[in-house]
Amino acid sequence: MRILVLNGSPKKDKSDTMQITRAFIDGMNEASQNEVKVIHTVEKHIEYCTGCFVCMRNGGECIHHDDLRGILEEILDSDLLIWSYPLYCYGMPAPLKALLDRTLPLSSMAMQKVGERYEHVGQADYSHLKYLMICGCGFPNSAHNFEPAVAQFGLCFPNHHTMITVPESPMFNAPEAAVVTVPRLELIGKAGRQYAETGEIEKELFAQICSPMIPDDQYAAIVNSTVK
Repeated sequence: MRILVLNGSPKKDKSDTMQITRAFIDGMNEASQNEVKVIHTVEKHIEYCTGCFVCMRNGGECIHHDDLRGILEEILDSDLLIWSYPLYCYGMPAPLKALLDRTLPLSSMAMQKVGERYEHVGQADYSHLKYLMICGCGFPNSAHNFEPAVAQFGLCFPNHHTMITVPESPMFNAPEAAVVTVPRLELIGKAGRQYAETGEIEKELFAQICSPMIPDDQYAAIVNSTVK
């Protein structure tokens, strides 16, 4: 499987969320051989979409001549897209959102009704793609934090998607938290193996991964103790 990781964190490899993503991919690699490429969006030149829709009318040619053209080719050549990012204002960091906005060349202005909603007709064939969102959050609770990101991802990629949301993710870069983070990363690796083998993650395991590692009041107290 060809896996393309779109890392939205400005911390690149040092991202808290990338710790989760690497554990998941390591688990996948235990089950099957995969070709993995990571793109740190903060390193790429990606102009903002102007909403001119030229790309949706002329076969996918954007007015911007930047790194996005090559990224779109890599997306279409992949089997699995992993959108890995920390939660910023209940959504994606700006560089990754700019990339998402600029995927318009994959669609045309024409629209068709699918189920109860309308979707743009594709200019490219991306029906083979699977989508995985891995999102980490600095707050101790999942409820009332991840909902906007989950809703957006589900609407953008209504088919073949899986979403993993992990609270308390800064703990993954804290060596003193290893007593709880190492077991959690092992569970995430197990989820990666399951996903590689079946395309799904068991509900009980999924719930464990997406739950807080320590009680929320304890986590908040630790964070607050570091504030000067």
